[in-house]
Order: sequence, then structure tokens, then C-alpha cells
Amino acid sequence: MPGEKGWLAVFRTLEETFGPQEWWPAQSPFEVMVGAILTQNTAWRNVEKAIANLQAANALSVVAILTLSESDLAELLRPSGFYRIKTKRLLALCRFLEAQGVGAVPEQLARQAAGPELRRYLLAVHGVGEETADSILLYALGLPVMVVDAYTRRIGGRLGLLDDHLSYTEVQACIEAELEPGDVAVRNALHALLVSLGKDYCRPRPRCDACPLHTCCAYAAE
Repeated sequence: MPGEKGWLAVFRTLEETFGPQEWWPAQSPFEVMVGAILTQNTAWRNVEKAIANLQAANALSVVAILTLSESDLAELLRPSGFYRIKTKRLLALCRFLEAQGVGAVPEQLARQAAGPELRRYLLAVHGVGEETADSILLYALGLPVMVVDAYTRRIGGRLGLLDDHLSYTEVQACIEAELEPGDVAVRNALHALLVSLGKDYCRPRPRCDACPLHTCCAYAAE
């Protein structure tokens, strides 16, 4: 749109270049939650293998996961890497959902409290950090929260939109300040587009010449 700048300009350019990302890829809100735990410190292709294992074992539900022995669950999650750690984290999330009374319908967690309070609940779950909590809130529960990840920081820093020393909360606030309150679709799409840009162009060794943002990037100008 005319007059847009900053993160909104980034969003429009990437949207025009890459089109819809259809992210987060999952068949249910609970699958998104599982993926948010398993994607920590690994590539998404490894997460897909672990989720496929859960599906094949008919274990992609809170009840089924809590019924499995810890060793059996760990074996199913092995492809995701750090699988013993992630087993404990996934069990903690499932126990939390069960305690909230939404084990059978995890998406109803969104009805339990307002977004900020739900975020505090999630952050109190073993192994759930800010990025994981916000991924669950945005992608599984459809709440308007901007997810911040390493791609966001790298791209924002190179564009001159973010300082290196900012905390997760500060980065999130910088982006949220430019977005329409309550707009879930833009937050979803912007994060997904930044992931695509970070994976394919704005890498540690960037492909600046092919990047759709190179004409407005301080890093590329150098």
C-alpha cells in the first residue's frame, strides 16, 4: 500500500514475491502444538518424520501420548533430534492440556483465558519458551501474537529495522507496533514469509543479489 514502510513494506514485498505460504502445515491444532515442541533445534523435515511416526502408531493425541511409556514415546520422536529432552517436554505439554480440561480438544485452550494469561500458563510448562508459546498461540489457537525467531532477528538486523541487543519481548513489540491489533492473518503470513526468506535468501551467507528486499536492505547496500 502507498506510504507503507518498515515491517509492513517487508510484508507486502514478500507477499507479492512468494505468495501464500500455508504455514503452519498440520491437520489439527494439536499437531501444531506437537510440531512447536519438536521443531526446537532441528530442521522441519525431521519434525515431519517424528509426526509421521506418531500418526502411524495412532498416537497423535493427548490421551494416546500420555498412555505410552516414556521409552516408547522417545523412540517415536527419535527423528526429531534431542528426542529424550523433547519426550519430556511433549509429555509436560500434554499433562498441562489434560490439567486444563482440554485433553480431548486442545484447541479449546483458547477459551480458558485471555491471550496474555494463556501465554503465562504456557511459559510455565517445562520446555516451553517464548517462541514455542507464541507459535502455539498463533498457529494452533489463532490468537494475534507475532512469533519471533532467528530468521526474524537476522532479517530485521540486516534491514536496519532491529538492533542486535534487543530481547525477544523488545523485538516482538517493535513489530507488533506496526501491525493492526487483532490481525491474525498478517502475523501468520509475515512470520511464514520471513522464514521462507531466511531459509532461501537471508542465510548466514546471504544471497543478496537474488533477494526481493535487496533494494531496501542496509546490509546488501554495503
